[in-house]
Amino acid sequence: MTITTARAGEPPPARRPIDDAPSRVDKVFRRVTTGGGITVLVLLVVIGFFLTLQSAPALRYAGFGFFSTVEFNTTADSPVFGVLGMLTGTITVALIAVFIAVPISVLAALFITDYAGTRLRGLLTGLVDLLAAIPSLLYGLWGFSFLAPQVEPVTAWLSRNFSWIPLFATKENATLTQSMFVAGLVVSLMVLPITTSIIREVFAQTPPGEKEAALALGGTRWGMVRSVVLPFGRGGIVGGAMLGLGRALGETIAVSLLLPQLPSIVTHVLESGGATISGFIAHNAGISGLGLNAMMAAGLVLFLFTLATNFSASIIISRSRSGAGVDA
Repeated sequence: MTITTARAGEPPPARRPIDDAPSRVDKVFRRVTTGGGITVLVLLVVIGFFLTLQSAPALRYAGFGFFSTVEFNTTADSPVFGVLGMLTGTITVALIAVFIAVPISVLAALFITDYAGTRLRGLLTGLVDLLAAIPSLLYGLWGFSFLAPQVEPVTAWLSRNFSWIPLFATKENATLTQSMFVAGLVVSLMVLPITTSIIREVFAQTPPGEKEAALALGGTRWGMVRSVVLPFGRGGIVGGAMLGLGRALGETIAVSLLLPQLPSIVTHVLESGGATISGFIAHNAGISGLGLNAMMAAGLVLFLFTLATNFSASIIISRSRSGAGVDA
């Protein structure tokens, strides 16, 4: 590198002016990205407005009882419908899926970022991303025709040995195939790619200097992971879990095949029964009249619930990328 200095008696070289004005390409790129962000917000507002408008007749008819009624029957002389049974089923399936998927996602992300070699890391990353490209219909068919019969002995064993836990208790001769547990197990496979990808990206941003310092002080690889990587990625784990929860809440085709779609408050997850909002809507897609408005109202509840979950996850993930988890 050559350093130019002024000779004695000569004026110093003129400083190069710094122009921070954006170029034409920068302006175009900024307008395109701003337009994309505004388009997404407009679509969300339009969807919310459409659901609100379409669900207004059902909400006026049912009143606040719509949120506290379990039964959903629009074909009777006096229609009765509510979202409580479907909402509890949706949350139950989503929580089962997250409880199964998140620990596996954390272990997979740790192996990819801190244990796997360069070639294996690229292969595993591609395979995890490939799982997200499998259509949910295939997951549902696989779960209905293959996984449910294979898991039935496991659910029977859980019922026999852990019936003292209310969730695992079952009635005598109860059907164990179309259950919340089986649906949550299948949905957990669909949640794995997004949670693993988010957690892996956050783990990969762990400051290399701190990881090397932990190893230089005589720590083992697991000690480095426990003291540096996991604290740094704590927000990413929570954010990935919440994004996975949002993904599980909106799953439609798979749960429509795996559950009988009978709205009820299921207290025993190993027994057949229950419904989710999205699955029930898909199962009754041909309904019309007030029933259609009631379906729109249920969809509005799911839309708002999922939107709040995803926004919360985005906030947590953005904070985790600052590295605040290391200082906590």
